[in-house]
Amino acid sequence: MTIKRITKHLMLTHWQVNRAFPRQTLIAIEQAINASETAHTGEIRFAVEGALDGTPLFKGQSARERAIEVFSQLRIWDTEHNNGVLIYLLLADRDVEIVADRGIHAKVGSREWENICRKMETAFKQANYEGGVVNGIHAVTQHLMKHFPASGASQNELPDKPVVL
Repeated sequence: MTIKRITKHLMLTHWQVNRAFPRQTLIAIEQAINASETAHTGEIRFAVEGALDGTPLFKGQSARERAIEVFSQLRIWDTEHNNGVLIYLLLADRDVEIVADRGIHAKVGSREWENICRKMETAFKQANYEGGVVNGIHAVTQHLMKHFPASGASQNELPDKPVVL
């Protein structure tokens, strides 16, 4: 925990989150997830959180730890084939984390998820939030298509709408 990180989190406002992710961007992300899920049986969720507050911030909670909490809260682990994937952005840290359920994680692994995260973070440094997220969704889609291809009619087990925390 550093003073610089605490300050960034305390100073980040909902207005800044809305500026980075306006309504049209959230719609584009939802459409990308919806289109993605027609090509495989996996489930993708995207969540953006402006900043940590209170106890988690002062205890030094990492973006990874928070992403795992959000994964659980959104019940992404509750898919039939254990192939849910959360793409989580902690905006104050500009840190992207991918948490994948055991079914897909066993086939892809941490290194590939990290590569996708770093590419998204590069786009975010250029303030290309929509492009970064949509490209991240496409990259995750490639893995889900390979390991969990669409097999006829499948139900959408989780909402496609992005979550703004």
